[in-house]
Amino acid sequence: MFPFPPDAAPLSGVRVLDAARVLAGPFCGQLLADLGGDVVKLERPGTGDDTRDWGPPFTPDGLSAYFLSCNRSKRSLTLDIASPEGNDIFHRLLAKSDVLIENFRTDSAEKLGLTPEKLLARHPRLIVCSISGFGRTGPLRDAPGYDFAIQAMSGLMSITGPTEGPPCKVGVAVADVLTGLYAATAILACLHARQRSGHGYAIDLALLDCALASQVNVAQAYLTSGRVPERQGNSHL
Repeated sequence: MFPFPPDAAPLSGVRVLDAARVLAGPFCGQLLADLGGDVVKLERPGTGDDTRDWGPPFTPDGLSAYFLSCNRSKRSLTLDIASPEGNDIFHRLLAKSDVLIENFRTDSAEKLGLTPEKLLARHPRLIVCSISGFGRTGPLRDAPGYDFAIQAMSGLMSITGPTEGPPCKVGVAVADVLTGLYAATAILACLHARQRSGHGYAIDLALLDCALASQVNVAQAYLTSGRVPERQGNSHL
């Protein structure tokens, strides 16, 4: 299916502003870029995305493998959106964008006037995809969402590993990757819906929710039987 001719890509003409950091949001933005979207990545002045320094390994010109794994096919610029000038530039970019992917801290978004509600009030056709550890509402809304903790809290670690051994994490940051996939699906659905409705949408995705949903038959078995699932090692039921 890849690569697409530039004028025939499914998301040709769709601009995405990727203001997210680390993995879940950037991975979502990369998927949209793979589909032909024009993805512009915003990074912090001076340091850029956290993952630029996560290594080794690094390429000969100093790019980390981690950063490259979730940021291909994007354009990039640094911008301090907390400054008045940067905030103005940010909104000018949004005015020309179809999608915003962000994982702002809840308190930071409120302080800067960048909550989904305020963004949609100013940019009514924008699709705002907010990614966080535990969602934008609820008692854990301000807690950081680290993949390791999410795998533990969701129960994913408890079903992973040898049957007689301790719980184990999955070998990659799977909660982030799954959330990026859910985010891309939700954004595509909203782009389709906007063609009929004419208005934008706010998407609120939590890593914990996505990690729980990913356990499909194991989670349903618990809901059906009430029995806590056990580790199965390499067997598959």
